[in-house]
Amino acid sequence: MRILFTGGGTGGHFYPILAVASELNALIKEKRLLEAELYYMAPTPYNPGLLFENNLIFRKISAGKVRRYFSFHNFFDIFKTGFGILSAVKQVYSLYPDVVFGKGGYVSFPVLFAAKLLRIPVVIHESDTVPGRVNVWAGKFAVRIAISYPEAAKYFPEDKVALTGNPVRKDIQAPITEGASDYFGLEAGIPTVLILGGSQGASLINDAVIEGLSKLVEKFQVIHQAGPNNITEVKHTAEAVLFESRYKSRYKPYDYLNGIALRMAAGAADVVVSRAGSSLFEIATWKVPAIIIPITDSNGDHQRQNAFAFASAGAGQVIEEKNLTPNILASEIERLVTNKEAAEKMKEAQAKFYRPDAAKKIAEELLKIALSHEIEK
Repeated sequence: MRILFTGGGTGGHFYPILAVASELNALIKEKRLLEAELYYMAPTPYNPGLLFENNLIFRKISAGKVRRYFSFHNFFDIFKTGFGILSAVKQVYSLYPDVVFGKGGYVSFPVLFAAKLLRIPVVIHESDTVPGRVNVWAGKFAVRIAISYPEAAKYFPEDKVALTGNPVRKDIQAPITEGASDYFGLEAGIPTVLILGGSQGASLINDAVIEGLSKLVEKFQVIHQAGPNNITEVKHTAEAVLFESRYKSRYKPYDYLNGIALRMAAGAADVVVSRAGSSLFEIATWKVPAIIIPITDSNGDHQRQNAFAFASAGAGQVIEEKNLTPNILASEIERLVTNKEAAEKMKEAQAKFYRPDAAKKIAEELLKIALSHEIEK
């Protein structure tokens, strides 16, 4: 039995795949399916170590991106996509998996196209309120469609859709409080703010944080995941901004927080500031009061829709990019830190928003389809 995963390019696609793969590995062990194999097909392995830990075998393909704005890259990516399709058809045929799981994004298109051509069952998962173009297309032939938000259901055939929530990998679900202060060098009794810009960082959030940093550290400690592409500039700018501040040690910049570090940061945090991607579901597992700053020009406006769905559930507070200033950000942080009643209501809403069995439900369905397809072969 073989199950093939595709999708990636960002942590929002990659990490839910790992969550489902982890549950599949548990089911495979439980049912003693000794010959089961899991594969991951994408242009890059994203995180080879985590693929290895989850028994995922990597297969490389190419994939071109169709941008919604004028770019010469669109022309060259047509050929990249064409080559990716040919490569995917060849590799998918050689593997001939029993089911393909697509997480969306342009990266998944060549593999899903190959699966459709070869009549291999396809299951897709949509993380957002507004699906991307690849998932809308794949939804027409997928046998099952899992969604994170009920708002996404209207884009797909009703009889195929299941509201599962978004898979969250187990290694970041439970915040770690013990040892977190020592790990980050935090002061006792000072509220802590965790700033997350997604796996790649977020320049606009970084700029707002740095601009208001001298005042922020007067009242708060800041753990800031700035992103690997931004960390050097952020560190240098922060050093200049805080040069004469006696609270400079309260600012903790990082390019990336691994699973353990992220759980410790969540355990230490009184407030988290984040974009509106898959991180919303991670925050909901932590039950930390949240300020959400969605990307304004995301595909189909999905980040704003995600953010307001989260806020409508009472799970977070939204600041739109057009309204984001250092003063407004600091004011909202202080409101959540000082208003204990509002913070508790937010935590309760997050507990209801999160669906803890999302990865397991998807894994069970993939296994069911895979076993059925294997018998038919």
